[in-house]
Amino acid sequence: MRRTAPTRDHLWAAAHAERAALADDLAGLDDARWALPSLCARWSVEEVVAHLTAAASVGPWRWVASVVGARFDTDLHNQRRLAEHRGATPAETLERFRRVTTSTTAPWGPVEAWLGEVVIHGEDVRRPLGLSHTPPVETVTAVARFSARRDFTVSGRTAVTGLRLEATDGPFATGEGPLVRGTTLALLVAMAGRESACDELTGPGAAVLRRRCAGGPPRGRAASRERR
Repeated sequence: MRRTAPTRDHLWAAAHAERAALADDLAGLDDARWALPSLCARWSVEEVVAHLTAAASVGPWRWVASVVGARFDTDLHNQRRLAEHRGATPAETLERFRRVTTSTTAPWGPVEAWLGEVVIHGEDVRRPLGLSHTPPVETVTAVARFSARRDFTVSGRTAVTGLRLEATDGPFATGEGPLVRGTTLALLVAMAGRESACDELTGPGAAVLRRRCAGGPPRGRAASRERR
């Protein structure tokens, strides 16, 4: 049976729901927990949230101007935008993030990438904090299908080349080769380069995917071709 692709409106609604859920999950944190390292290399929990605010606040032309102003150093670009949207306190950082919950602003590219931004970075902060959240399977499936096809905001296609991925909780399946099985969310987070998610995967291809994740993701980069 031919599947129906989600519309832009559905994808943005999913992104808004995931932002709201993340904001609610972080509302009770003390300052020490906001300072914990995230899964996104060198960024704290608070810095990842500020990065998400920046990604939902910077449109294409401003993004281009920022990258040019940083002389095409995407790390510097991201640090400047992160600093711009980080508050004086974690509480202010969270409040700034709440203000962009329903934003449809994005630097450029498909909506699936920006839905993936909050789903993947949501795991980057929840997992170190011991928080559990499972987005609707249709939300994660849309991002997983996109990530497996393209190296855009994460190098998903590169990560799964030569492997067969099958979700245990939904319809996501892709590729040919040694099998990797797990929840759609675990497969997506592993595709994004987070080695810890590989603990939740099974099958003869799981060790291959773990090796590809072993270096860990570099610092997050909104709208750049990288492995966050």
